[in-house]
Amino acid sequence: MTRAHHDQFAKLCLSPAYRQWQAETLDQGRQQGQQEGKLALVLRQLTRKVGTIDASVRSQIETLSLPMIEELGEALLDFSNENDLTAWLAERSSQTESGMSSNG
Repeated sequence: MTRAHHDQFAKLCLSPAYRQWQAETLDQGRQQGQQEGKLALVLRQLTRKVGTIDASVRSQIETLSLPMIEELGEALLDFSNENDLTAWLAERSSQTESGMSSNG
């Protein structure tokens, strides 16, 4: 890297737009990592609590938002089988759909 390139790079790194982009990118990465970690933990806990989870049910779980994953993490403590899990998902799905229709 030449001195001129180095100076241009240094200016870029100090620019407010670059610093904002960098902060936003790091924040997005943290949020994604947090969601993936919590999802993995909840899936392990569900498997231990109710046994093997059907692929279609697992797919539904993988599409949940972070707050919903956290809510599921608490709710699963009361589950005794996969039917409890599917009922929980169905209830949340109907709440989401009714929320969308009232907002639209």
